[in-house]
Amino acid sequence: MGDALRHIGAEERRGRLAVRHRLAGAARAGSPEEAAEALVALHGTDPAAVHLAVAARLADPAGAVAATERALYEDGTLVRMHGMRHTVFVFPTALTAVVHASTGLTVAAKERAKLVKDMAAAGAPDARWLAEVEASVLAALARRGQATAAELARDEPRLKEQFAYAAGKSYEGVHTVSSRLLRVLGVEGKVVRGRPLGSWTSSQFRWAAAPPHPELDPAEAQAGLLGRWLAACGPATEDDLKWWTGWRVTEVRRALAATGAEAVALDEGAGWVVAGDAGPAAAPDEPWAALLPALDPTAMGWRHRDWYLSPGLRPALFDRSGNVGPTVWWGGRVIGGWAQAPDGRIVWRLLDTEGVGREAEAAITAQAARLAAVLGTTRVTPRFRTPLERELSA
Repeated sequence: MGDALRHIGAEERRGRLAVRHRLAGAARAGSPEEAAEALVALHGTDPAAVHLAVAARLADPAGAVAATERALYEDGTLVRMHGMRHTVFVFPTALTAVVHASTGLTVAAKERAKLVKDMAAAGAPDARWLAEVEASVLAALARRGQATAAELARDEPRLKEQFAYAAGKSYEGVHTVSSRLLRVLGVEGKVVRGRPLGSWTSSQFRWAAAPPHPELDPAEAQAGLLGRWLAACGPATEDDLKWWTGWRVTEVRRALAATGAEAVALDEGAGWVVAGDAGPAAAPDEPWAALLPALDPTAMGWRHRDWYLSPGLRPALFDRSGNVGPTVWWGGRVIGGWAQAPDGRIVWRLLDTEGVGREAEAAITAQAARLAAVLGTTRVTPRFRTPLERELSA
């Protein structure tokens, strides 16, 4: 392919990131829905991170928390559900069918089979019994609207049944039908995570019935999802695409062909963009800074990250499982991290000072003040702690 392909270097990729991920000043979004649409998906494992990822991208972040809650739990324009790599994300609700068909179906089949197998190995009731419990749970949820697992167990006591898992092995334990079945129903797209218990930072939540959606052809859905992601995050390598989607390489290649994606040259090898996107792209008019939360979709968006994050920074900014902590950005590069001190102050540290002068420090300070205003009296601790975040928050 080589010489005929247009080369897109790191600087241009950073410019694309700034504009398309709504991080540069003039490119910021007007609503949580607009921010989520631009990113395709927000990591939803940590509820607080969802709200802060939205706030970082809004032109006016003053009401970011309330607006995000309204979109998720009142208007229903955003939904928190299982998606790629068996991970919880927040998607625009209109994308539910695409995510379910492209990614959820395969994972769901494996999860249900695994649950039935684990129950059988423990001498627990069979698949028919499980189907009866499932129908009862979904009926109870329809009556209640939203409910906790404990509330559903009062309506359907069989959810409290327990069974041994991996008996005789080092990781053996006891599972309840409730914890495993509700997870399977989530992966199957039948239930989604509803309003949290307590504040917007709480990891405890209610369950809700999933919004209705049409059944799509899986291959068409994969092409649709990949096209959306490439438009937001392209150029990207095949390896990036396989990692982000969790698909087999054959599925990635089929979806690339179906979308008519164009090949380009990147510093790390061959890359892909959506059709018509190989030419020079608009860059931000001025330098920009951002303080992004843990698990932010921009920091986690690619498997190969050297073009925006120096490998030397990773031990401080990631946990052992590969989850990114809060990051400080300048001009499209991660240059440090931040945390919230016990007294509520936003504290940050630069780990890469190349090309970082007074302008950058002033812009980062302004972003820290912006973030502090969003948080107010709320205290936030990332669900997955990283070395620098722990040190700064001590």
